[in-house]
Amino acid sequence: MNKRQEEILATVIEEYTNTAIPVGSKVLVEKYGFDISPATIRNDMSQLEKEGFLYQPHISSGRIPTDKGYKYFVEEIMKDQELSIAEQKKLQTELLKLKAQHNRLSKTTAKLLSSLTGNLAISSLQEDFSDFGIRELLENPEFQEVDEFCKVAEALDYIDENVDNILKKIKEGETKIFIGKENPIKGISNCSMVVSPYKTKSGEKGVLAIIGPKRMKYAKNKSLIDHLKKLLSASFVLVVMINVIKF
Repeated sequence: MNKRQEEILATVIEEYTNTAIPVGSKVLVEKYGFDISPATIRNDMSQLEKEGFLYQPHISSGRIPTDKGYKYFVEEIMKDQELSIAEQKKLQTELLKLKAQHNRLSKTTAKLLSSLTGNLAISSLQEDFSDFGIRELLENPEFQEVDEFCKVAEALDYIDENVDNILKKIKEGETKIFIGKENPIKGISNCSMVVSPYKTKSGEKGVLAIIGPKRMKYAKNKSLIDHLKKLLSASFVLVVMINVIKF
């Protein structure tokens, strides 16, 4: 794949992430300012489709990314995204606010991650498992067909039983992205997952995960999980508890 095709693939992913509508060459020229003709873009998109990175749902429609296209984007094109200072402070403040309401830490972090991403979030600390945002996940257009809705809903009902299986596929400290059919949870091949195990300073094992449609914002979700892991260190939990006592 040449640089121009990489740029086209990345832009198709960006547009499809925001709209959930197949992307045509005209959109790339008019909205994203590609300084080449629509015909040239169509040729590149056709080549990307032949190589399995894009898919055309209907003859007259634009293209959408395939699992292979998303995977190439995540591994070869996507750059790590740092949260801004303002976003870091907001994340810390919201975590403190939720913890001050005397919620369990796992429930607090799951609720916070879900609210920031609009996806399903999972937080587990030893045997304390929480998930939040199934409704938000299933409201996405990908899951509006009854069969797909039921299949995903049924799989997520037993998600707590899959945590150990997920962790077997991840190195300690790694933030892993599973796309589509490579997802370790059976029945949600139309979803992607960003997941990371971590350890507190006291040695407790925890897991953070975000599950969303394949058009999720991968860089943003990964950065949120990575930063939240830092906040869940023993020193931050101590700060949280001190603030809870003050309240």
